[in-house]
Amino acid sequence: MPAFPLPHNFCRSAIPGITRTAAARSIQFQFNISRNFHRKLLVAAAVSGNNGVSSNYPSVVVDSLRVLQWDQLCDCVASFAGTSLGKQATKEQLWDLEKSYEGSVKLLEETKAAVEMHKYGAMIEFTGVDVALVENGIKRAHRGFPVSGSEAMALVALLQFAETLQLNVKTAIKEDSDWFRRFMPLSELIMELIISQPLIKFVQRLVDEDGAVKDSASANLRNARDRVRLLERKLYQLMESMVRNETKDTSSTLEICNLDGRWCIKSVATVRPTFEGLLLVSGSGSGSLVEPLSAVPINDELQQARESMAKAEEEVLSRITKKMQMDMDDIENIFNSMIQIDMINARARYSLSFEGTLPDLYMPQENDSTANAETSTEEEISLIPRLTRKKWTLYLPKAYHPLLLQQHRRSLQMAMKDLSNANAEIRRMKQLGGPAKWNKEKDLNISSLEMKVAKLKQELPVPFDILVSLNTRVLVITGPNTGGKTICLKTVGLAAMMAKSGLYVLGSEPATIPWFDFVLADIGDEQSLSQSLSTFSGHLKQISEIKCLSTNLSLVLLDEVGAGTNPLEGAALGMSLLESFADSGALLTIATTHHGELKTLKYSNNAFENACMEFDEVNLKPTYRILWGVPGRSNAINISERLGLPVEILDNARELYGAASAEINEVILDMETFKQDYHEKIREAHHYLRLSKKLHQNLLSARKRIKEHGMKEKYRMVQEISEIAASARSIIHKKVRESRSVPRQPPKQVKADTTSRASKSIHQHATIVENETSPATEPPCLVDNTKQSIAEKKLELPKVGDTVNVPSINKKATVLKVDPSKQEVVVQAGNLKLKLKLAALAT
Repeated sequence: MPAFPLPHNFCRSAIPGITRTAAARSIQFQFNISRNFHRKLLVAAAVSGNNGVSSNYPSVVVDSLRVLQWDQLCDCVASFAGTSLGKQATKEQLWDLEKSYEGSVKLLEETKAAVEMHKYGAMIEFTGVDVALVENGIKRAHRGFPVSGSEAMALVALLQFAETLQLNVKTAIKEDSDWFRRFMPLSELIMELIISQPLIKFVQRLVDEDGAVKDSASANLRNARDRVRLLERKLYQLMESMVRNETKDTSSTLEICNLDGRWCIKSVATVRPTFEGLLLVSGSGSGSLVEPLSAVPINDELQQARESMAKAEEEVLSRITKKMQMDMDDIENIFNSMIQIDMINARARYSLSFEGTLPDLYMPQENDSTANAETSTEEEISLIPRLTRKKWTLYLPKAYHPLLLQQHRRSLQMAMKDLSNANAEIRRMKQLGGPAKWNKEKDLNISSLEMKVAKLKQELPVPFDILVSLNTRVLVITGPNTGGKTICLKTVGLAAMMAKSGLYVLGSEPATIPWFDFVLADIGDEQSLSQSLSTFSGHLKQISEIKCLSTNLSLVLLDEVGAGTNPLEGAALGMSLLESFADSGALLTIATTHHGELKTLKYSNNAFENACMEFDEVNLKPTYRILWGVPGRSNAINISERLGLPVEILDNARELYGAASAEINEVILDMETFKQDYHEKIREAHHYLRLSKKLHQNLLSARKRIKEHGMKEKYRMVQEISEIAASARSIIHKKVRESRSVPRQPPKQVKADTTSRASKSIHQHATIVENETSPATEPPCLVDNTKQSIAEKKLELPKVGDTVNVPSINKKATVLKVDPSKQEVVVQAGNLKLKLKLAALAT
């Protein structure tokens, strides 16, 4: 039975301190954070302290979950929560049986978001956060009482935890905005938290990490503590001197003690101290506690100083309480959100720890529209679960029983721990030089432990392939005892409850599960001694209640239908019950039986399907695999033959059993062989399908990376071209500035006759100037122009390959091309190619 029943009214109460968006997110669990917060929490604690489930639920519902061991699974999931209140909240949420389909989908979205946060690294563990202290602090603040230092520091730890979580989400969103969508709805919940940094700094300034109020918190506190320390030191010195004087002349033993804050001296019962004092404690064998008279006034003064110190500490803590009351709504919102996130994180950690997969939970009545032919490849992948719904009512490939998987993991961990301890013990004994014989015995023990660990690693629990087609309403499973039929029923029931409660289903492949309003089960020995009911009567009573409660959205699990009475009557009753469930009963009924008559229902009613548990006749043990569409056959005579039963008995049994039955068994054997081959091909096809999906996803990722690489390369080339262009512009501007810094040359002659006329004019002008002025006053520029004209006259036509001077850029250049008709040349000066007139060159 669950230890934490469901406080439904408490969970659905209003939350005035949270916005409408945040309130809508909190579906299953809410801490009421009104001004009467502390009083409502006490009510919640009282409700959760009951030992039973709410009486609103029929007993058959609770009994069904009990036989499925749902309470053990809830305890396992709750153990992954990091806080005490998170564990309680997880159990309450898992035991909430009034979930709607929308609520279950919301829970799965929350779990998926937490799983994504774990994979990214944004989720952090709830270690170091004492929510119980925070809860007590909120209660005290509501009542107006001063919080304690440890409660204040616990609140700071909670606020800093929320701040770190918020920072992690912001970092992920900054890296890629798509993480906000993938973390939904947790990202919205976390980002809306308002964390008061002034409150954190205020508390840290007044209280140290151990929860003690700092001396610097107030002047009164510092003075009071100084006074206490001074008096304690004075008392200790006084006591020490008295003890020293007392023991100097005698061999008695005296000790300095503290009783209720008063310093005193403890003496042996047989020795009476010589100093005067007040006898505080006297015992026959333990000695006496005496407070010296000289210490009485100092002890009194010390008590007063301590009272003053306590009063000063209370004043400081009252200031913290007032500061908390100003931000109480935000504090309560953060407190509520952290408990809720801890609960969600527990589901996510459990799902990740056991490598579960996100189930496709659907409402059976919803009509899925046909996929559009023009959908993209990514959309086609997302349509696979919806297409699976059109073929299967229940699709659970490679599904594990969660408790068996948990038990196997625990056994493996214990074996590995024993092996580690044994190895450590051997190393220790070798260091100490222990006996060789003893070491040999230990070596044998190590070998056996290693074999045990290796065996456990290989012998994993066998997963079930539970594939129920869309038209099937009743599934009949047959098989030998201890063949796994009951485990199969429990696996289906627990998987349905896990998907409904927001947990991943433990399987290596994605599952498709309908949303069931009830999971009703009749499994095991339900004999009721209090009602004087036999085993058969107990089963009938349970099945009758299941039949009355089940709807067209229910899952019904029946173990050993018709057992416990006359085989003929039991078979007839079982056939009638199953036909009733097929006609107007649950959405899906799965029944196990040993009655061969129930196998024939498939051939008269399309709503029935057969399956059997495979049995290895060679090794005489079950394989725990399900063969679909094949009715189970009897193996009793064959098993008896392998076990050595006398031949005459076996022959007589075969005659009594009949040839027809033997032929039927042969047909069934052929069908089993065919089914085994068929399922082997199916498994191979699924394997290649998974590989193709993975390959396709890899191709999509590669295409995306190629596109991103192409864009990056294009951007890089544009950047390089821009840089080269900028460098070229810089060089050109530099050359222009250099050319402008060179003295300007005379105008270049365009035509030969123009040059001749200009030369003659210059010579005439020079002659006139020479005749009219003295050489001392002759202008230098005119002389230079005259000389340059003469040089141009004498300039010869260069050849290709000649080196010439280019005065305009003050550099040497190589002649590349000569055009005598135009008096032009093309020259190369470094990286520059220029076209110049002959007059602009100098050889």
